[in-house]
Amino acid sequence: MAYWLLKSEPEVYSILDLKREGRAIWDGVRNYQARNYLMHMQLGDLCFFYHSNANPPGIAGLCRVVGTLVPDPTQFDPSSPYFDPRATRENPRWYTVEVEFLEAWPLIPLEELKACFPPDHPLVKRGNRLSVMPVPPEVAERLIARKGCR
Repeated sequence: MAYWLLKSEPEVYSILDLKREGRAIWDGVRNYQARNYLMHMQLGDLCFFYHSNANPPGIAGLCRVVGTLVPDPTQFDPSSPYFDPRATRENPRWYTVEVEFLEAWPLIPLEELKACFPPDHPLVKRGNRLSVMPVPPEVAERLIARKGCR
């Protein structure tokens, strides 16, 4: 099993939205590196749900991958801000995953996460904007066991 971090602005889609829906497609990712990470996810992988652009930002819960290599439906929708005119149903350009809600946590703020992650990890490195990234197993296990790094 691998571990991942999925970032979303809570005003757009929060851990509580996922809790209410139960399952969701992680759509709208338009960064090739993030898309490639999504394409490497496997059934059962665990994802930390990170609230970005929040005050404070941090990990708000946990979800699990329940569907892989899902063509992102927003790429085909001309009314979507994520529409890609070069994508076709026969040849999708953007893939994603479906996740299911597991737990909402008391927020683990970014400042506390800096004690968990190496200083060069993309999550805590200043200026990183990648919305999907791997989490090292040793860090994931600490987060899950203690839901924090104090």
